[in-house]
Amino acid sequence: MEMMVACVEAQRDTYGVESICAHLPIAPSTYWRHKAQAADPTRRSRRAQEDALLSPEIRRVWQEQEGVYGVEKVWRQLEREDIAAARCRIARLMKALALAGASVAAVP
Repeated sequence: MEMMVACVEAQRDTYGVESICAHLPIAPSTYWRHKAQAADPTRRSRRAQEDALLSPEIRRVWQEQEGVYGVEKVWRQLEREDIAAARCRIARLMKALALAGASVAAVP
């Protein structure tokens, strides 16, 4: 989505939003909604707003533990810090942030 919005943004002065969107799998209303939400984050969904607040906390815990913690340990550490979030939400956000815990390779 971000890539399509950036494409429309780069060419909109030349071709216009509607004509660009006619050739891309994006509706003009989607483009304008995305622009409005970027300008005013309070227009985003509650989930998106909470995710934006939680993501830096997840990254902080993961970095403090030198990238060793996985979903389970990040989730438990956030609980200890009184930051409530579902484990599945932590897993989804860690995946989106491309964060993963260290895994031990099987020793033959």
